[in-house]
Amino acid sequence: MPFITIESGLMPKEQKNELIERITQIASEITQIPREFFFVSIKELPDENIGIGGISIDKIKANHR
Repeated sequence: MPFITIESGLMPKEQKNELIERITQIASEITQIPREFFFVSIKELPDENIGIGGISIDKIKANHR
């Protein structure tokens, strides 16, 4: 069973549903494994708990608005 884990900041329910659906579809097409065998997990972390290059995601997002 293919297992896909996504770690991200908090997302609305609609975004999560679309992400799960589309990632499953694409992975199934590429691997030729039926969609029913895929397990997708989304691990959400608050943006202040994730950093890139020494800067938390919440600060990065604030600078891009």
